[in-house]
Amino acid sequence: MFREIKNRYLRYFTIFIYAIIVFFCAIEINFLWLFGYSPDMQDIKQPTMSVSSEVYTADGKLIGRFYKENRSPVEYKAISLNLIHALVATEDVRFYKHGGVDFQGFMGSLVSTATGERRGGSTITQQLAKNLFSTRKRKSQGLIKHIPLLRTVVFKCKEWITAYKIEHQYSKEQILTMYLNTVPFGNNSFGIKTATLKYFNKMPDAVNPAEAATLIGMLKATSTYNPKTNPTRSVERRNVVLSQMLKYNYIDKPAYAANVALPLNLDLSYVDRTGQGDSYIRRAVEKWLDKWCKQNDYDLYEDGLKIYTTIDSKLQQYAEEAVATKMKMLQKRFNNLWGNKNPWRDSKGVEIKDFLLKAEQRLPIYKMLSKKHKGDTTQINSYFEKKKRMSVFTWNGDKDTTFSSVDSIKYYTRILNTGMMTMEPSTGKIKVWVGGIDHKYFNYDHVNQAKRQAGSTFKPFAYVTALDNGFTPCDKFTDKPVTIKFKDNGKDDVWQPNNADFHFSYREMSLRWAMGKSVNSITAQVTEHVGWDKIVEYAHKIGIESPLKSVPSVSLGSNDVSVYEMVRAYSTFLNKGEKVDPLLVTKITDQKGDVIEEFTLKAERVLSEETAWLMLYMFRGGMEEPGGTSQALWEYPSLWKKNNQIGGKTGTSSDYVDGWYMGITKDLVTGIWVGADDRSVHFTNSETGEGSHTALPIFGAFMEKVYADPNSGYTYGPFPKPWVKITKEYMCPSPQIREDTTSTDSLMEMPIDTTAAPVSVPATEEKKEETPENKPPATK
Repeated sequence: MFREIKNRYLRYFTIFIYAIIVFFCAIEINFLWLFGYSPDMQDIKQPTMSVSSEVYTADGKLIGRFYKENRSPVEYKAISLNLIHALVATEDVRFYKHGGVDFQGFMGSLVSTATGERRGGSTITQQLAKNLFSTRKRKSQGLIKHIPLLRTVVFKCKEWITAYKIEHQYSKEQILTMYLNTVPFGNNSFGIKTATLKYFNKMPDAVNPAEAATLIGMLKATSTYNPKTNPTRSVERRNVVLSQMLKYNYIDKPAYAANVALPLNLDLSYVDRTGQGDSYIRRAVEKWLDKWCKQNDYDLYEDGLKIYTTIDSKLQQYAEEAVATKMKMLQKRFNNLWGNKNPWRDSKGVEIKDFLLKAEQRLPIYKMLSKKHKGDTTQINSYFEKKKRMSVFTWNGDKDTTFSSVDSIKYYTRILNTGMMTMEPSTGKIKVWVGGIDHKYFNYDHVNQAKRQAGSTFKPFAYVTALDNGFTPCDKFTDKPVTIKFKDNGKDDVWQPNNADFHFSYREMSLRWAMGKSVNSITAQVTEHVGWDKIVEYAHKIGIESPLKSVPSVSLGSNDVSVYEMVRAYSTFLNKGEKVDPLLVTKITDQKGDVIEEFTLKAERVLSEETAWLMLYMFRGGMEEPGGTSQALWEYPSLWKKNNQIGGKTGTSSDYVDGWYMGITKDLVTGIWVGADDRSVHFTNSETGEGSHTALPIFGAFMEKVYADPNSGYTYGPFPKPWVKITKEYMCPSPQIREDTTSTDSLMEMPIDTTAAPVSVPATEEKKEETPENKPPATK
């Protein structure tokens, strides 16, 4: 058909025009997969902007965000005209005249480039197309990407096509708004609101011409013209933008002169109170939703979800305050105990000589250095001994110091950490999650990631197995030496556990008394009667997921478990024998507030209601039985108002490495672990290192704060009455033991009613389960 055009030049021109049309059509349809993806009109109508997902507490407080691009979109009316004028005057003076592509400006940029002055020719709409639809990223590249010059032409053509589509769909105001909400300002800050707050501590509608010019000036090169890191260049660029605003009559000469004379006036004091930074809760939510996101094709970092957690902001605050107060005291106690001596010791108390070397070798940098220096230990040691400035954690705030890598290892190895979780068993909702003392310096989560020896907090699994298989709280065993023969990996072995004080009283004790006093010999006898395999079975059934080695010592807590598992398992007793899967998230909505998913409680009956209630009665023994290991809670008198009852179990692993406390009230179950991250670093005696002296005080301080707040939703009160008829005997008062001051062998016994409300008695030290050193005083 082109032959019909007689004029040769007109024919060539027509062929050229047709070729351009065919080329653009080929790009649009991605012909033969040569050109890659191009946004269609549906994409233009519903652009997918990468928006941060937000995490809220149960009472609506924003506590965290997930984002790849830190942005917070705003509407046009919330943006100062100074920003609009600075943007148009600098980036696209013909913005209101073109339809998406400014060919006049484009030709001008070609001429400028040819004469040596590099100047961009993209309009604001084209830049929006590139920012919003990633027209140059891998997803948008076809096979043509391997041809450099042609690839650039295709990219530019795509931007033109997309810009025309955007102009067809949106008004100029809408385009400016989308642009300012998507443009990057460096340092992972996207959008004008993030930038105005970050650099001037102002909302976007409050910036003056100089501030607007500073921010718009950054768009040419966010690093080069960053006002914080390159203030001189930033001022120069700001003044260029102001001159453009003067040139195109967006400001007059007096305003120009006044603003050019101004200093930068940065205000970097803004702190994002919305909790956009990392935290233990934020990480826990991310892990909790990982499977859901994969199954439902959502990205926490881009899809702008609103995630509502079960965390109670008040209880979380009280827990963090209790942790900070008590852990600061514990760290001081630990430092005083060891002084200038190195605390890394073996089970015999001998210092581990190669401890620091092995700590260095565990670091990723060690392998890199070893490879770089071909194993030359002198050069490797030189790196670790080199001093450098750094900021370190202290309980009085961050401290700037000069440390070598070895100094840093020594310093942080001595620091004690903790994990704490509180759950409401009736709803399965997690109310408190404290993964450690400071997430900035200690990322490892001690609630769900860390697993440590449970010590005596594991004993209740032996007693619940017994109660559910014919025993009663009143059944009696004698505190005497026990020898249990068993096979370990096919080999014959013998277990002979000691009591905490290496002393056997040969006294008959009820199961409640034995559990409350944490008597190892009787726990071992119970284990032998019901079978250690059975105890492992019940522990798993009730809520422990970690693998448990089935040996007689399992009942004394020889296996590693997490705080999360222990809280879930203990919650089964308060929840009438139904095991629940803890809820950390209740619902997820989209940006508009429409509910995407709601999470409901999943419960499974694993114990009878009678057995569950009897275990609550057993837990009260820690406070009410003679020598009960929870009796340090009497030091918190405000816990015992209005006939309040608390049950619990302390735990301490060998050599005082791990201290635990599991506390139960009528509404809540709280689990707390305290210790150093390295197991060779620990306290040395019962007075300093037992769970009753490390973890229990955190529980006491926490519950005092909860009860003191009338709006917390949690009140004083006794444990629930039996949910069903109790067929087993359980009211069996224990004799109260009094020690004669003139003779340690002279004991006097008298019955007491342990079913009555608790009365104030002196606190006793928890008995260390395996290797104690001091005999605790008898209680009155």
